[in-house]
Amino acid sequence: MEDDPDPAYDIDFRARPEAYEVGRGEEGVFKVQPYKDELLELWGYADRETANEAGEAIYGKYLTYRDRKEFVGMDMARKYLQMGYTRAMRYARYPGGQKYDEGTERDPQFWADHDKREAALIYEVWHQRVEDDERYREMKAAHRERSDDGR
Repeated sequence: MEDDPDPAYDIDFRARPEAYEVGRGEEGVFKVQPYKDELLELWGYADRETANEAGEAIYGKYLTYRDRKEFVGMDMARKYLQMGYTRAMRYARYPGGQKYDEGTERDPQFWADHDKREAALIYEVWHQRVEDDERYREMKAAHRERSDDGR
């Protein structure tokens, strides 16, 4: 179908980084290849130890991508670190990670799952390292400048 909403995800973004749009938040985290396959297997948030091991491994991949000047990989690593925080925090604040009950948003709890809260705090530190990296910011700006639509 010509109007398929995801035809861009059939792209090898390592081979065609110009086709990548930064987007918001965690957009594309489960679709942008080959980075999804390289990062998803490292990601986990069960507890503090799992989050720290995952954060360290994902940040290590981030540094590898940075050394290779692969902005798309850098940004995808950032997204996995951000997603570690947001997913763990959702479980920390909502029993079973269920934000909605029969379509109605539940009231958050402080803290429904202390292990997940610890995991979220670990991911927050790893994520901030990327956000604070001047090379990341420079490469992000350059990538956006090169994009056809300026997003």
